[in-house]
Amino acid sequence: MPFDPTRVDCWIFDLDYTLYPPACGLFGQIDQRMGQFIANLLGCDAQEARRVQKMYFHDHGTTLAGLMHYHAIDPREFLDFVHDVDMTVLAKAPRLAERIMALPGRRLIFTNGDRPYAERVLEALGLDGCFEGMWDVVAMDYKPKPEPSAYHGLIEAFGFDPERAVFVEDSARNLPPAKALGMQTVWLDCASEWGDRAKDDAAIDLVIDDLPLWLDTLAPELAGSAALG
Repeated sequence: MPFDPTRVDCWIFDLDYTLYPPACGLFGQIDQRMGQFIANLLGCDAQEARRVQKMYFHDHGTTLAGLMHYHAIDPREFLDFVHDVDMTVLAKAPRLAERIMALPGRRLIFTNGDRPYAERVLEALGLDGCFEGMWDVVAMDYKPKPEPSAYHGLIEAFGFDPERAVFVEDSARNLPPAKALGMQTVWLDCASEWGDRAKDDAAIDLVIDDLPLWLDTLAPELAGSAALG
């Protein structure tokens, strides 16, 4: 079925590469610090650290999950280290804030990052105050997207009907569990390095490449639906 915004009353957004573009370089800083953390932990060179980092990311959903599985690291130590980054690379996004605030219903963040980092990102973008709540990797008990438990926990915590929700995400592999629960899904194809990994077209209702532009196009349809209601 085609994406139908008029039956959505819960709008769920990923954070990294969804609410800001890859070109700003923020996640590049995090990527570099993850490699540094692994090199320090294993006593290896940068090339081996990157190999391990990406292997854990692909096999476990996040680098952190792999490190916890194989090395029993303290997740808080890792998160604090890798998120010690320069937020000034992010620009305020007033148009995006306006469009998100205009969406009818609830608005949530669903991120494999942690809350302190996500709150800093939202503040830097001028999006703080745009969302009712957040489900982060700590709330997921460090079992990140695409683990099904992360999605079940989100639904239980916020008590919404998944069949009236939409999930917007840049990483295609994180959409099938949402689709299986009845959510509509939107893949933001921002041409990131790993965005199309494990893509399942059957689990994607709509593909976009510009979030503010897409929300602009939704506004008249949502306004018309509200007027009819």
